[in-house]
Amino acid sequence: MTAFLVVVALAVVLPWAAAPAARRLAGLLPPREASLALTGAAVLLAGGTAAALIGLFHVPFLATLEDLSFAQVITNWPVVVPVSCAAGVLLGVQAVRLALAVRRHRVLLSRAWKLTGEGAAEGDVLVVPGEEAEAFALPRHRGRAGRVVVTEGMLRALAPSERAVLLAHERAHLRGRHHVLASVADLATAVHPALRQLGAALEFHLERWADEAAAAVVGDRKVAATAIARAALAGSAGPGGRGHGFLSVSTGPVPRRVRALLEPEPTGPDGRGPRAAAAGLVAVVVVSGLLALGLAYGLHEYVEEVARTVVGR
Repeated sequence: MTAFLVVVALAVVLPWAAAPAARRLAGLLPPREASLALTGAAVLLAGGTAAALIGLFHVPFLATLEDLSFAQVITNWPVVVPVSCAAGVLLGVQAVRLALAVRRHRVLLSRAWKLTGEGAAEGDVLVVPGEEAEAFALPRHRGRAGRVVVTEGMLRALAPSERAVLLAHERAHLRGRHHVLASVADLATAVHPALRQLGAALEFHLERWADEAAAAVVGDRKVAATAIARAALAGSAGPGGRGHGFLSVSTGPVPRRVRALLEPEPTGPDGRGPRAAAAGLVAVVVVSGLLALGLAYGLHEYVEEVARTVVGR
């Protein structure tokens, strides 16, 4: 019983320790690899937590499959009922949080498309009238292809070369389907609150991914850095603020992003630091998977042991 409870506790508590470790290790990887690794870690850590709670919730039902009556379960394993009820309550809370998160995403997307209805389409760019300096990647919705939304105020704030950086940045978000990765991390946060810090780190690395893509398109990292700084400054000075909730050129810690663009282009994970980071993230993923498998096996073995003790098998 003790070993089983240790496995369950680790599966539930692990994200509190694994999330900051994954966030720091991802910082040693190039933006693309860091984004994918953080998304995978969020999914697997959330899945391990959900598996632990589902296993606990089903213990009384597993016992009945071993020919134990519910009365026998309560008599010989009294802790089962409160533990199972607690797991059920937590699963219910997770389900409600997931449903609310999905609904929030849908409402946000529908509202954004409705608010941009007055924009003038120029290819994949939707220019919206207004003095506010805003620009963001609007994902596809109900058959409408994704668009780069930019206000007239933002276009006036940037030089032609800087506008090219802006558009390339937002197109990189759409091309890489970065909104999917961000949404997955947000849904994982609904399962376990410790994963919120992974979502914040992922947002930064997604912006860095788009920054590097934009720099590659214009062929000048300094111009890209200047454009991002100017766009962020124009957006913060505008009266509207960032209310769209989508990935944007002015999202995240802009000074860190600008500083990174003024440094040499990041390479693939071929150095000692990146290799260690990749190995550490793989370790987090493997441990999460093993804990989930260990929980399932431990449940089966423990219920059989209780059954043998009670019915004399």
